[in-house]
Amino acid sequence: MGRLAWPLRPLPDGRGEVWRWDLQAVAELPAARAVLRARLDGVGFPRDDEDTAAERLILAFDELASNALRHGLCPVVATVIAGSGGWLLDVSDRDPDTMPSPAVDRDPAHGGMGLYLVARLSVAHGWYVDKGCKHVWACLPTSTEDRAPALS
Repeated sequence: MGRLAWPLRPLPDGRGEVWRWDLQAVAELPAARAVLRARLDGVGFPRDDEDTAAERLILAFDELASNALRHGLCPVVATVIAGSGGWLLDVSDRDPDTMPSPAVDRDPAHGGMGLYLVARLSVAHGWYVDKGCKHVWACLPTSTEDRAPALS
């Protein structure tokens, strides 16, 4: 990767319905994913073999939230803003002194590829610090046809 995979940049302006999860442990993620899936179904994004955009959002949500729970400090807050132009995913934790660090020179079998994966799924991504919290965010399209990856 020639570029920093997680650039320091502010959260884009996101407008739309806000879905929020307050998380304390990795064990809470299956229930959070199920609620996210139900909300996506409820707003017209059912499982679709042809367009996997909703499943990509769930995967990105899981990766960023699990990273915050494993490597950050609780409480972790995961927010999805469902806007007309796509989804804005923002995950915060209480460890503002540690930036998100993609794994370097690690065997993918040992993990650590989540940030690269989310960067590939998103059209924009970054992180910033606000009021003692580190925020890691990604913008994902509502359709795989609208996807121009942030990393090529």
